[in-house]
Formats: sequence, C-alpha cells, structure tokens
Amino acid sequence: MTAAGDGAVTGLSPVAPGYRNVIRTRLALFWVPLALAAITADQLILSGSFAHGLPSVAVPLLAVVIIVMVPQRAYARLAYGLGERLLQVVRGWMFHIDTVVPFVRVQHLDVVRGPLDKMFGTATLVVHTAGTHNSVVTLPGLAPERAAEIRDVIREHVRTDFA
Repeated sequence: MTAAGDGAVTGLSPVAPGYRNVIRTRLALFWVPLALAAITADQLILSGSFAHGLPSVAVPLLAVVIIVMVPQRAYARLAYGLGERLLQVVRGWMFHIDTVVPFVRVQHLDVVRGPLDKMFGTATLVVHTAGTHNSVVTLPGLAPERAAEIRDVIREHVRTDFA
C-alpha cells in the first residue's frame, strides 16, 4: 500500500483473519436460537399439518449455509488503506461501500474491543468526523496493535494540522 502525491491510497490491506471468527460467532448467536425456535414451533404448532417438518429442516439448513459462507465473503470484501492525508475503508459483498475520510475532518478516534474481539484478537477503529451525515466511520477486524497504530498516525496528523 502506497500513497500518491495527493494523499490518495493506491493499495488496500485486508483486516485480521480472526475477524472471520467474530462474524461467524455473531451469526451463530443469531441463527442457532432461531433454528431451535423453528424446530420447536414446527413440533408444537405444525404437528399434523402438510408443512410439518419443513421448518425443522429448512431453517437449520439455512443457518448452516449462512454461518459457513457469509463470514468468508464479508471478510474478503473488507479492506482499508491509509494514505498520507486520508483513511479509506472498503466493504460490502452485496452493496459495495467505499468510504474515504480526510484526516482534516476527524474529530476524535476510538479503539473498541468487545468480548468477541478480545476472544479472537481483533479490534474496531471508530473515526468520528465533522458533519452529521455518515459522521461515524468504523473499521472492524483490525489487530489491536494495528488499530492503535492507525489511531496514533491519524491523531498525530490531526494534531499537526491544528498546531
């Protein structure tokens, strides 16, 4: 990854591989209870109907497909670049979002680590910018050291812009 003369990013870096596990665990925390509820509802409510058994097969199958496939796709389409004067975050496998944050717009920065982040060795960089629309840009899935390093680079740049 290099920066062009105008501060633009010319290459993107992937996030930490552990982020796939964070996504997978979040999906499992949603889909496993949903699958269990579908099985329970199927046995209690649909017993004796023509649709009996369908939710018990379809919902768990859908859950497995989503839990196995979505994390790799989401991980593969999340990248970031750090230029001389801006941060670029690219994400999305259904809807592509390319966000560019000029350092001069940065108000403050946070490095956030929830329980799953701690478990899988990742962190989220949260960049708060001036303005109201899309004023918070998040970059999840960074190694904690890399998140702190990017925060410090941006913070130092912001400090020199206002000095």
